[in-house]
Amino acid sequence: MKHLLLLMAIREHRSLTRVAEHMATSQPAITQALADLEGIFGAPLFTRSSRGMVPTALGELAVSRAQTLLADVAHWAQDIEAVDQGRAAHLHVGVIPFLPGRMLAQAIGRTQPQGRRVTVTLHEDTSDHLIARLRAHELDCVIGRMSAILDMSGLSYDVLYQQEPRLIAHKRLAARLGRRPLAWAELAELDWVLGARKTPMREQITDFFLRAGVAPPPPVVESLSSKVIGELVAANERAVSIVPADIAQELVRIAGVAIVRHRFGWTLPPITLFQRSESAQYPEQALFAAALRQVCAELVPAANAG
Repeated sequence: MKHLLLLMAIREHRSLTRVAEHMATSQPAITQALADLEGIFGAPLFTRSSRGMVPTALGELAVSRAQTLLADVAHWAQDIEAVDQGRAAHLHVGVIPFLPGRMLAQAIGRTQPQGRRVTVTLHEDTSDHLIARLRAHELDCVIGRMSAILDMSGLSYDVLYQQEPRLIAHKRLAARLGRRPLAWAELAELDWVLGARKTPMREQITDFFLRAGVAPPPPVVESLSSKVIGELVAANERAVSIVPADIAQELVRIAGVAIVRHRFGWTLPPITLFQRSESAQYPEQALFAAALRQVCAELVPAANAG
C-alpha cells in the first residue's frame, strides 16, 4: 500500500520534496522508498526533467495499475462498512444527468441480495467522463448514452431503452406552439435552455436544426441539471428546451413546465448499461443490473406514450 500511495503522490506532486511533505516523512526516506520500488521493477519508473518527476513508459503502467488497485481497495472498505451496517454491499454507479430519478430509485430498491439492500453512491457526469472512471475502477458500472465516439474496448454493454425527445416550454408558450405545426425558424428565436456542449443529445438537437436549414440557436443557459433546466423553462414565457420524454414528464410534475404536443420522429442515442468486461462481476452488481432492466421494461413504454 505504501508503494502504491508513493506512486500516486509522485505523479501528483512531481517533486520528492513535496511528496515528503505530503506524506509527512523525510526526503531521504522517500528517495529510498522509490529506489526500493524501482529495484522491484528492475527499471526506472520516473525521470527528472524541467517539469519535475515524469513517469517513464513503465512508470505510466505502474501508476495506472496503482490507481486501479487503490480504487478497488477503497471500494472494498466501503463494502465492509455496508455489511457491518447490515447492508449487502456498496455500489458506485455513474449516471448521466438526463435519467429519471424514479427509475434509479426503483432499481436500487429492488436490489436486495439475501433480503438485504445495497447502499449506492451515484456519480453524475457525461458519458465519456464516466466511462473513463469506469476503466479506472472508480465506478462499478455506468448508466450512460451509447455513442459512436465512445471507446468500447474492454467494456460490455447492454442497451436498456430508447428515449424519445420532447419539446418543453412555459405553459402559455406550450399552448400556443401546440396549435400549429412547429416552425424551426420561429423556434430558433426563442430562449433555449440546453444541456452541455459535445454531448450526444446536444449534438442531435444541433443536427436537427441544421437539417431543417436553420442555424442552431445559442442557448441562454447551458446546464447538466435537468431540474435546473425545468425551473428555468417554467419561469420564462419565452423559454424552451428539448429533453427525453421520461425527463419531460418528471419536469411537468416537479417544475411545472408543459410538454408541447409534437412528435419529432427521431430518437436519442440509447440509454445503455456499461460494465467492465475483464473483471468478475459482483453478485450485487449483477442483481442491480437485472433490477435496472426490469424497471426500464416497465416504465419506458408509458413514458414514451405520454
